[in-house]
Formats: sequence, C-alpha cells, structure tokens
Amino acid sequence: MQNCKIQDAVLVSNYINGDEYALEQLIHRHKQRIYRFIYSKVMDRDTAEDIFQDTFIKVIKTLKNNKYNEEGKFLPWVMRIAHNLVIDSFRKSNRMPKFNNTDKFDIFSVLSDDSLNAENQIITEQIYADIKELVQLLPQNQKEVLKMRIFKDMSFKEISEITGVSINTALGRMRYALINLRKLVAENKIILNIE
Repeated sequence: MQNCKIQDAVLVSNYINGDEYALEQLIHRHKQRIYRFIYSKVMDRDTAEDIFQDTFIKVIKTLKNNKYNEEGKFLPWVMRIAHNLVIDSFRKSNRMPKFNNTDKFDIFSVLSDDSLNAENQIITEQIYADIKELVQLLPQNQKEVLKMRIFKDMSFKEISEITGVSINTALGRMRYALINLRKLVAENKIILNIE
C-alpha cells in the first residue's frame, strides 16, 4: 500500500502503537494546510511557526497519553487545537503590550489599537463561525427558536405566533437550545471570550 493512501486514522493508530514514522507522515501530509491557516490569522511568520510547533506538541501529548478520541477526524481536531492556540496567542499579546526600547516613554507605543482591533475582529469572526456551526447540530425546534431570537432579534411573542406554539414552549425551547449549545461549546473546547 502506498503511503499517501494510508488513512489518517490508521496513521494515528500506528503512532499510538509506537510507530514514530506515522506521526511524521501525518505532519508532512497536513503541515501546509495547518500552517497556512495559522499564518492567515496571525500574519507573522515567527508567531505562526511557534503556534505550529505548539500545536503538534499538544497533538503528541494527547496521542501519547491515549486521550485522542476523534476517530477519523484528525485534521479538524488538529485545526481546532491550532485555532485555540491562535486565540491564546492573541490574548497573551493583548495582556502584555510591547514597549519600544527607548529612554522616552510613549503611551502610543503601548496603545496599538489598530492591531488589537484587527486581532479581536479575527477572533470574534472565528467565534461566530464556530457557534453557527454548532447551532446546526441542535434539534430543529431549538435551532429555529434560537435563530429567531438571537439572529433575527424577535420577541418570544413573535416566535410563538410564527411557530404556532405557546410563549412558554418557545421559552423552554430557547432554554434547552442554550443548555445544549453550552454542552457543545464545552465538548468542542471552543473559547468564547476575547479577554
């Protein structure tokens, strides 16, 4: 069997069972896509390389500790790790402003509003994209109420009239939608806040 034909799941299994070369194949297979994704978010080669390395350190630790359970979904799992590390990187840089190394202190060297806003915007867009994906996993009646309330800013009275259920039922569906969404966020390890 040719190496390029071996599925990710098989390579993961081989690596867990001691085949170090299997991990090398996985990294080689996906490195460009993962690196491009990271670089498109941070727009800095050194930072992207650091995050790329950290991503695979986390992958190795998880596989070595037998905590990997994303059977058949290796690439999306690695991308999620990379995404979370990108957000962590933004958070660290936001909390620790860089100072220019000069004798004079200039407050404007600390307040890099444009770059922080751009980073926050990237994070926010990614959070919205992640949430919209998770909303699709909700039961239809919960998804419907959630979309009307959150995305269309409709009142529960309006929702009840459109869906043909009582206001209490609409409220209940919204409550369960939020409970289920929280569970999905936790299961998928999505970070929802910027700071």
